[in-house]
Amino acid sequence: MTTGALSRPDALPRPAAAAGAATRLLRLAGDRADVGQQLRATLDRLRRRWSAEDVDDWAEGALALVHANAGGRCLALFCRLTDMSRGAGAAALAADACAAAELARRAGSKAAAAALEAAPAVAARLAPPDRARWWAALSRLARAAPDCVEPLVERSAIVLAAGGAHGFKDFVAAGLKAGGGDRGRLKAFFTLADPAARRLLERSAGEGGFHELERGLVLFGAALWGAPPRLAALEGVGAAPAAQRVSLAGDLIRMPHVYRGVPADAAPGLYRAALAHAMAHRVFGGPRRPAGKLKPLQIALVGLIEDARVEALAMRRFPGLRALWGPWHVARPVAATNAALLMGRLARALFDPDYEDPDGFVAKGRRLFADASGRLEDPTLARAIGGLLGNDIGQMRLRFDPKGYVVEPLYRDDNLGLWDFGDEPDAQAEEIEQAVDAARPRPEEDDDGRVADAPPREEAGRAREVEPDGAGQAIASYPEWDRAAGVERPRWTTVRDAPAASGDRRALAAALEALPGFRQRIARLVRGARVGRTARLKRQPEGFDLDLDAAVEAGVALRVGDIPEERIHRADGRRARDVATVALVDVSESTRDRVGAATVLEIEKLAVAALGAAMDAIGDRFAVRAFASCGRDEVRLTRVKEFSGRMDDAAMARLAGLSSGLSTRLGAALRHAGAELAPLRSHRKLVLALTDGEPSDIDVADPLDLAEDARRAVLALRRTGVDVFGVTLGEGCDARIFGRANTLPVRRIEELPARLSELYFRLARL
Repeated sequence: MTTGALSRPDALPRPAAAAGAATRLLRLAGDRADVGQQLRATLDRLRRRWSAEDVDDWAEGALALVHANAGGRCLALFCRLTDMSRGAGAAALAADACAAAELARRAGSKAAAAALEAAPAVAARLAPPDRARWWAALSRLARAAPDCVEPLVERSAIVLAAGGAHGFKDFVAAGLKAGGGDRGRLKAFFTLADPAARRLLERSAGEGGFHELERGLVLFGAALWGAPPRLAALEGVGAAPAAQRVSLAGDLIRMPHVYRGVPADAAPGLYRAALAHAMAHRVFGGPRRPAGKLKPLQIALVGLIEDARVEALAMRRFPGLRALWGPWHVARPVAATNAALLMGRLARALFDPDYEDPDGFVAKGRRLFADASGRLEDPTLARAIGGLLGNDIGQMRLRFDPKGYVVEPLYRDDNLGLWDFGDEPDAQAEEIEQAVDAARPRPEEDDDGRVADAPPREEAGRAREVEPDGAGQAIASYPEWDRAAGVERPRWTTVRDAPAASGDRRALAAALEALPGFRQRIARLVRGARVGRTARLKRQPEGFDLDLDAAVEAGVALRVGDIPEERIHRADGRRARDVATVALVDVSESTRDRVGAATVLEIEKLAVAALGAAMDAIGDRFAVRAFASCGRDEVRLTRVKEFSGRMDDAAMARLAGLSSGLSTRLGAALRHAGAELAPLRSHRKLVLALTDGEPSDIDVADPLDLAEDARRAVLALRRTGVDVFGVTLGEGCDARIFGRANTLPVRRIEELPARLSELYFRLARL
């Protein structure tokens, strides 16, 4: 090779090892009985599609599996992944193989095979960078808890559906932190048997969940039926996942935290449909019925007819409910292989008069229901029709699985509230309860890939705004106190600059105006507070001290015979305003809780809006930061207002756009607020933290750890001359964090001016 050729970067030869990778792969594994033939066939196909360099890159990945002794099954699954991922390049596939080889070394070939078997579905869901994050998270888990890799891989689809690749990474980090060194706790977490793991997944997927929509649902129910409903979130029991159907218990309506698999934009309509249906049972349902000797199939059919009956009565009163419930009826004529499919079609036929179904059973059920339309108010109607239809299904010999049956459509409740099983449920009652158990929806995909449970989404083809990454860019790292070890961990937490969302500033302003005199009292309080350094006034006509310079000049004037200046006194003038303030607003999940008639977050917004407007009017330097966290590597800080900015419409919109979510790592937020105040030249510096409870986070098992860290952060700020006050809303905050004198409890929004008055009184005395 000539020197000129070597001088050109694009002409550099490939390393000999890389150039012969395919040959070495065949030499090592091409004659193996278990996988040799498959390797040769795959290489032949790749040579027809790719260049020789790409084939060698792919072969390097396969060689990594060979050298890791991953076994023939892993090689066969890698060939399968290659055939199923025709759009993927050689480098991406080789990276998959190298990551699987790392799993084989640390967790065994069985775990690596499980990951490669799941990889095609993961590749279809994730782009290459996100797929790399998935592999990296599994590698981290393999290093810390190798026996948990295979269970988590089997549940990858569930975790990825909840939070994507970033959520998968956070889930692994949270599980390792929560489990510590306890193998049993780790196994429970990564098999999703631990309720904490399921709650974390629900929170990751929680946009459009019950807690976000609860207030609107109460208002909707009150507007529709004349009385506000009693609502509660429905928890799972034991190792079962959280329920996916509404459940009625007395006058309480329990609703799922989230409907998994339902698009976030469809969730509000689903929750309203579910609430309207549940309240229809309350209004038109009548007393609970004794189950008696009814079989599970009969129980299910009676519940189906009863659902149709109460909905028909509700639509007589409110015809618009048809548009609310209609999109969720998606059953269609298909070959009836079991009773549940046929019952789903009957449910739609009884609701939708335009639905056509050729099955004789569906036609009979529709006819019986239509013949009884004149006596829909009779609560015994459902049992009579359900009994007749149950006999027909029995004669058709269609299979009915009580454990697998799910009430359809998705918005309907589990129907357990219809029945009285007696005080001593026997084996039959337990079987009946299983028949109407609706805790596991199984959405089936249509041929076009849409989930059959959900109404069709908007048409494709229009550009849509992409939401920014909620975690934000890393901007600082801070230490954190380890209470168990008694040491401060350096650079333990990472603060990220999270993007701010815009909300309805007009609604926030209207809520502020609805509080009579509130904003005016805050403004007078801030304006009248004397916070800052005292001005020393010289050459005054009177005062308690002498101005020495003026006195000396007066003495000299007397000696030389001049008339002395009479203004020889010194006095203390009014305090000049010289204060810089950071308001830290807690926007964690717990700020959804109510304090009186409003949520904690709503009170925080009103307080900051009033305080910010008052400080803005008199020229105080004032910044607003909102914070929440998702583990130590993701303390999200949202900039609502800068020191140099105004509390204008844009800042009010950012304040109105704050929403509750995630956890409360207070210590890191306090340290960052102190770091932002440090370069400012101001006589007084103040951090005002508005929070509702003790610090907590997903990767910390004992909340006392973060409470102690926050207390130490407060003490460190005070040593640097920063005053830290905590305005605590609700009952949960530990006064030891800020000190009893610097903790200002607020139970109602009307108490806030009095608490701020105490704050400024203390500042004036310090």
